[in-house]
Amino acid sequence: MNYLITIIGPTAIGKTSLSIALAQHFKCQIISCDSRQFFKEMKIGTAVPNDEELAAASHHFIQNKSIFESYSVGDFEQEALAKLSELFQKNNIQIMVGGSGLYVDAVLKGFDDFPDIDDSVRTEINAKYDALGITYLQEQLQKLDSEYYQKLKTENPQTLQNPQRMKRFVEVSIGSGKPYSSFIGKRKNKRNFTPIIIGLEAEREIMYERINQRVDIMLNEGLLEEAQALYPNKHLNALQTVGYRELFDYFDGKTTLDFAIEQIKMNTRRFAKRQITWFKRTENVSWFDYLMNREEIIKNIELKKK
Repeated sequence: MNYLITIIGPTAIGKTSLSIALAQHFKCQIISCDSRQFFKEMKIGTAVPNDEELAAASHHFIQNKSIFESYSVGDFEQEALAKLSELFQKNNIQIMVGGSGLYVDAVLKGFDDFPDIDDSVRTEINAKYDALGITYLQEQLQKLDSEYYQKLKTENPQTLQNPQRMKRFVEVSIGSGKPYSSFIGKRKNKRNFTPIIIGLEAEREIMYERINQRVDIMLNEGLLEEAQALYPNKHLNALQTVGYRELFDYFDGKTTLDFAIEQIKMNTRRFAKRQITWFKRTENVSWFDYLMNREEIIKNIELKKK
């Protein structure tokens, strides 16, 4: 039987160091599912493992794409599953690590099947969004799939502010004539592995302090210069990312540098809270304090393999 040890948790909690320790113990390799560490132009601001960490264990899906390439979560799912099938031939234990909940779910569970939608529907929705804004999408979803709208409002309100996600919900509902939620959970995706999910957590004050420290380290390592080099391409989707957006505002003259740095810290803390909310809904997770002895975590994994 194959096992995929999956390490989840908020940013700056210590997932990378744990994944390397486990990879060395089990003599296996690491699949990264951090949706921003894929991009080779974004090294400092995405906290890519350093050269020493990358040398300590074999990593995959780190800086393997360009910000100029189109790369979806569906693309990642297919490529990650193919890589895992290859790696499982060498060792029946492999590791996946990352803080992008949607990408973790893509590998562990896959996606539901949705119908093909006529391009004319998408074009019309885009035009109305351009004219009326996010309110149009919210009102449409509330009318077409009120149950799903209420679920998002209660459990994941930030999604209601995400134009790309909202456009998708509305276009499926209009194009199919059925509520978006009616397609969820219908497809069973088979996997050739059993997940063993390890979650890392810390007291909120500790987590926030670690985030603030990480931002300071990034700045010392050259985040400002990295963002400056990427500034001409600030419109690209990959760069709509905490740590870059705030500095782009500074380059635009909208804020001071000190304010931009404080915004990076605040927005990263908010991002960590959203990560925790997402991962706490994940089933069958063994949660550990971020300082937990590695041997105890390994014992937990060994018990789940039996």
